[in-house]
Amino acid sequence: MTVDLSDNLRDRFARVELLALDVDGVLTDGGLYYSDSGEQMKKFNVKDGQGIKLAQKAGIDIAIISASGASATRHRAKTLGIAHVYVGIEDKLSTLQGLCETLNLDRDRVAYIGDDANDIPVLEWVGCPLTVADAMAANLEVAAYVTRKCGGEGAVREICDLLVACRQTKS
Repeated sequence: MTVDLSDNLRDRFARVELLALDVDGVLTDGGLYYSDSGEQMKKFNVKDGQGIKLAQKAGIDIAIISASGASATRHRAKTLGIAHVYVGIEDKLSTLQGLCETLNLDRDRVAYIGDDANDIPVLEWVGCPLTVADAMAANLEVAAYVTRKCGGEGAVREICDLLVACRQTKS
């Protein structure tokens, strides 16, 4: 997949040191699956996972910030070696700001992918606001880049590949 990015967007991508992700609608298709016993399950895309691994290998830190408290998110994050995992979060912006303070990162070094209304304050704050093709209209308006893929269908991989490529051309 070839994506023609503006010089400004390419520069923004190249500066990213932390990629923070929403889960439902970004790492998943947004569907909620329940077992007969009532346990919530999520379907994650293996290509997104591989993209996260490639981004980590390129030196990009990954964080998950989700309003949902589903244990499946913790399991997936552990499998991918994601150290910064925040679930059941109502105020995503404060959580991300706190993480950036801990990591000593300016917001222009942070990318965030979010698809719904509760992600907009974060998208407006970070240096590189991103969303998925099937996001809510308000998110599409705020994002600097909208993926070609929908959430849960390789959108995170698309972003990770672009971040890695822009980092490599910067060097």
